Amino acid sequence: MSARPFNFSAGPAALPEAVLQQAAAEMLDWHGSGMGVMEMSHRGKEFIQIYEQAEADFRELLAIPPEFKILFMQGGGLAENAIVPLNLSKGLAADFVVTGGWSQKSAKEAAKYCQARVIASNEATHFAELPAPTSWRLNPDAEYVHICSNETIHGIEFQQLPDLKALGCDAPLVIDFSSHVASRSVDWSRVGLAFGGAQKNLGPAGVTLVVVREDLLGHALSICPSAFDYQLVAKNDSMYNTPPTYGIYIAGLTFQWLKQQTEMTTVNGSPIELRGVAAMEVRNQAKAQLLYDYLDQSSVFESRVEPSARSRMNVPFFFNQALEAERGAALYEAFLKGAKTAGLLQLKGHKSLGGLRASLYNAMPLAGVQALIAYLQAFEKTGL
Repeated sequence: MSARPFNFSAGPAALPEAVLQQAAAEMLDWHGSGMGVMEMSHRGKEFIQIYEQAEADFRELLAIPPEFKILFMQGGGLAENAIVPLNLSKGLAADFVVTGGWSQKSAKEAAKYCQARVIASNEATHFAELPAPTSWRLNPDAEYVHICSNETIHGIEFQQLPDLKALGCDAPLVIDFSSHVASRSVDWSRVGLAFGGAQKNLGPAGVTLVVVREDLLGHALSICPSAFDYQLVAKNDSMYNTPPTYGIYIAGLTFQWLKQQTEMTTVNGSPIELRGVAAMEVRNQAKAQLLYDYLDQSSVFESRVEPSARSRMNVPFFFNQALEAERGAALYEAFLKGAKTAGLLQLKGHKSLGGLRASLYNAMPLAGVQALIAYLQAFEKTGL
């Protein structure tokens, strides 16, 4: 059997092959139950077992403190742009840091339910760098401060979450971590709520993970749909309405796969084995560095993001401006056609930005990045 192509899609994205194989083996009969997971009652003992294991594994992977509730919801990150202000804003005001397309959408959607104030933006630099937290125009009456900690489209990532308390702000920090969840550790002491669609790093489209501090529950606006009231969802262990059962099952398999991943590193001259998210963080850093190092030395391809703000997960890149001006869309089309032939899929950039994009999520092996670089080198020599 031939090897599968490398899928660089920004989402829905590649899943670990071991997860797909296990799901295929269990499709008709999960653990002797006589049912596939898609056929189970969400209140039956079989699915409750799947759900509880998935929740426990996710808490362990991200070292989520006990004062946070984990909610499995629907609607994706885009719906959370409405659900968060419906639950946290009290109809008053919230602050937004705009660093790309997704945080733009967040601020626009929240404005339907509260006063959404943009307190910092990198739009003037074409979303190529991050505004320093010390420059944010934080407001003392904000109910929360929202950031997108990794911008999928523009390839911008917060390398460290802002410490709002150090900036004199008591509002909880809300992070949209859809596109880098479980790729690196999270400092929960700086976070009030985190949300993310599963379809980039955790599983299939259809599942949304929300991690919310308990003291932030119970403030939903009266117009908030019951199924989106965090307090109701938490009280009912994500079973207030029928959850995306099969998606939770696949996410749970992905969590188990993540727990099994290991990487060796050296601390004070001694080798130690890292597991889970800690291992993935080392692996992801190495994958991204390899690709960025190549782009930085290339005379043909380029990254247009300030190095200190570059995402490890999503790498937009372009032909240099002279080639772009000379040959335009035809050059990109030739590149993508050759990439597909070489077994490198979904490298087209987002429609709002153009160019190319390689998403290096947890399921992307180092071999995929190496194959991409080999193709880039070959295209420089023979494809122009």
